[in-house]
Amino acid sequence: MSSKRIALYPCSPNTVRGTSTKISASKDKVVYTNGKTVIIRDLNNIALSTTFSGHAYNTTVARFSPSGFYCASADITGTVKIWDTVGEDQSVKGEYKVLSGKVNDLAWDGESKRIVAVGDGREKFGHAFLADSGASTGQISGHSKVINAVSIRHQRPFRAATASDDNSIVFHQGVPFKYDKTIKTHTKFVQDVQFGPSGDHFASVGSDSKIFLYDGKTGETVAEFTDSPHKGTIMSCSWGPDSKSFFTASLDCTVRLWDIESRKSLQAWTVGSGVPNQQVGGVWSGIGDLVSLSMSGDLNVFDMRTGDKPIRILQAPQKAITAASSTSPTTFFAGSADGRVLSYDVDSKSPSDGIQLVGGTLHASLVSGMATASSGKVFTTGYDDHIREIEGFTYTPASIPSLSQPKSVAVTSDDTVFVAGITSVEAIRNNQRVCELKPSYVPSVVGAGGTVVAVGGEDKRVHVHTWNGNTLTEKLVLPESEGTITALAVSNDGALIVQGNSAGKIALYHSQSGERIPTRWDWHTARISSLAFFPALSPTHVVSGSLDTNLYVWSLENVSKRVLVKGAGPGGVNCVIWLGDASVTDGKKMTRILSAGADGCVSIWEVELPGN
Repeated sequence: MSSKRIALYPCSPNTVRGTSTKISASKDKVVYTNGKTVIIRDLNNIALSTTFSGHAYNTTVARFSPSGFYCASADITGTVKIWDTVGEDQSVKGEYKVLSGKVNDLAWDGESKRIVAVGDGREKFGHAFLADSGASTGQISGHSKVINAVSIRHQRPFRAATASDDNSIVFHQGVPFKYDKTIKTHTKFVQDVQFGPSGDHFASVGSDSKIFLYDGKTGETVAEFTDSPHKGTIMSCSWGPDSKSFFTASLDCTVRLWDIESRKSLQAWTVGSGVPNQQVGGVWSGIGDLVSLSMSGDLNVFDMRTGDKPIRILQAPQKAITAASSTSPTTFFAGSADGRVLSYDVDSKSPSDGIQLVGGTLHASLVSGMATASSGKVFTTGYDDHIREIEGFTYTPASIPSLSQPKSVAVTSDDTVFVAGITSVEAIRNNQRVCELKPSYVPSVVGAGGTVVAVGGEDKRVHVHTWNGNTLTEKLVLPESEGTITALAVSNDGALIVQGNSAGKIALYHSQSGERIPTRWDWHTARISSLAFFPALSPTHVVSGSLDTNLYVWSLENVSKRVLVKGAGPGGVNCVIWLGDASVTDGKKMTRILSAGADGCVSIWEVELPGN
């Protein structure tokens, strides 16, 4: 049985207020970090993006080598990994513990052989080493506080510049790298320093809103850019491929392009207002794409020939995806831990890659549940104790407070919305609460199909109810499970119920009799987080996602048959969805499945259905 990933929709970069976020580019690809994941995002075709999940701790920075064949990434523990970006296996070339604290920035030399890592540490704030062996190639010294940025001149003789919270820049000669001089042009924190591709100059920016240009060989100050200055902290600078211009990104929500000969601003763009639109990072990608990063995680792509606003805004979840639901075989919605909901169109050719933030009033905190009604409306629940509905790509003004904190949501065939809260189960139709239960147990999850509504609880049981349009009547209680019921699904015809628990076990039952169907679906090793029947009136398969990062497709016709998608979601799979019907390819019955989870990324898998 085969399975392969046919598309990856990555998360946005992680951002921290008041902190510069480093992003790197190689041709039309941009690399950045979020959580324990390193993301390589393709700016021309988002589905060709890839991720690297080899770090055990939260990552902080990633940089492409000048050759483009390797990437160096670092984490909060001071560990740097060098890995292959070309091969599918992403083999790790080297792993080195370089600092005792967080690494803030990395820089490669022009030969893709040497790396300088800088950040926080007890004994030192920077380390220079060989990518192949980890052997030292000099000493990074001269700073008294955390180093924020580093850049290496790509031509011989090599030079390195480091920028620090001690308001200074240290210029190093190399190799081996050694202290040459301290440059005190800035009066506040220096946020970024970058050499131009030609090596003739390097530029620095800082919290004093100032920009300075220096000689690349000697480190002498050449000029200060005073024309049309930024009005806030400048977080990053990035050079164009011709070394004649560079652009800066600032917390004043603007991005500016500068010419090094005239020392003047060539172009300026304003990206909204307020904290979410503060610019905290940037990189020049390819020939003419200027990419800046907003505090909200949005990547703004500018064309230096056009002004006023970005030509593209690339949006994605910035936190873990906690709920998802499809509205068609090619469109779906995903909600994240920060309350944002985004819509995805798999077939879209739009500049935004078919991803857009749902408009209207969003949830104030984690989206705990999501379900689609037959009318096409999408209902969401959040830890802000509200039930909201999406029509089209916007939240409607309708919003209903829940009786208790909602944990799960499901919709019956008559478009009644059932919400399981920590102390209640409620039914909502046409923005009115039509029924409510106060069960003796603590509900944990709800599922619905036809006129059957099943409620799983922390009492390790599933309570099966019938719904007549007005009243919810408990019909039977399924046998006690090995753990708390954490996932639940009811087939479209209401005939079958599949439940998953905190022990990683899955059980299948007849909803009318409560009789268990022997399956031995116990291959997961951690909590079951999501279950879904194949979208047919008489289902033939079940898909499951778990905290163990794996996804399984189970056959109802031959319960011993299964397909494993190993490592479908680093950090845990939170949501699984069937996308459309099955199709026959080369005699094999294939279908598409969506998975999303803790890494904030959405994967679409092409899977051969088992048991055929």
